Amino acid sequence: MRIVVALGANALLKRGEPVSAQTQQDSIRVAAAQLAKVADGNSLVIVHGNGPQVGLLASQGMNAPQAERFPLDVLDAQTQDMIGYAIELELGNLLPSGRSCATLLTMVEVDPADPAFKSPDRPIGAVFTPAEAAIAIHDKGWTMTQDGAACRRVVASPKPVRILEMQAVRWLLAHSTIVICAGGGGIPVVVDGEGRRLGAEAVVDKDRSAALLARELEADLLVIVTDVAGVYLDWGAPSAHLIRLVSPDALDRLDFTADSMAPKIEAACDFVKRTGHRAVIGALSDIEQMIAGTAGTSIKRDQVGLVEG
Repeated sequence: MRIVVALGANALLKRGEPVSAQTQQDSIRVAAAQLAKVADGNSLVIVHGNGPQVGLLASQGMNAPQAERFPLDVLDAQTQDMIGYAIELELGNLLPSGRSCATLLTMVEVDPADPAFKSPDRPIGAVFTPAEAAIAIHDKGWTMTQDGAACRRVVASPKPVRILEMQAVRWLLAHSTIVICAGGGGIPVVVDGEGRRLGAEAVVDKDRSAALLARELEADLLVIVTDVAGVYLDWGAPSAHLIRLVSPDALDRLDFTADSMAPKIEAACDFVKRTGHRAVIGALSDIEQMIAGTAGTSIKRDQVGLVEG
């Protein structure tokens, strides 16, 4: 079975944990142990998040002069390789002899006319006081948003149009390699009128890229891994209960916040509608059961209505 697994940042780094090298390596070691359980007999592609990491690098460079700051596409590339290496290292230690994995630096084309460039909404980096945010807006031209009593920088998150290294991904899969690619959603690039690729000041949603990758690869299953057991109705309330099985149309009729499940649900539903194959959202610790269809929230095109857990 060909499976695309999207590892959320919260699955690789627990909420509130420091973005330190040791903490990340420890978390990735746990993730690799779960991935190794489902590698045997499957063609596996892994996409990972990079939100805390790219935010940290952006924050570290915010006091440098404008000419010395690395743009977001370069930071996306840096975190893609950094996290991919760590996954490859830990997973490689657990694979049987003869099975390899490879991290592929992946560019993702986005549309320069995407409305996201005019309406940035993806939070990255550190929190600021309102006074600090006002300085960042004036001195750096950043767009800021309220985050509780604090403020955070927001950047554009355009939709992925095309994964440029798709041929290389297919070649690696044909040679039984586990592929780690499109990390952080991929490195966003635009193509100009002369066909040249140019880096874009943006970040791409990794779940959207994973869904695009799964469609292009004709994957049998899209697995979106996060830090909760699945999609819940009435999340955060005493009445919260898990959705076990649902159609994409039924999910579309429900409301989820943009900063939680909404991007994952959008990506999963898009994959299911376009391909007719199943998608599942759930916790890393349940990945074997999610693939088997006995854990998480499974989304199926032919499902009638909604089954609660």
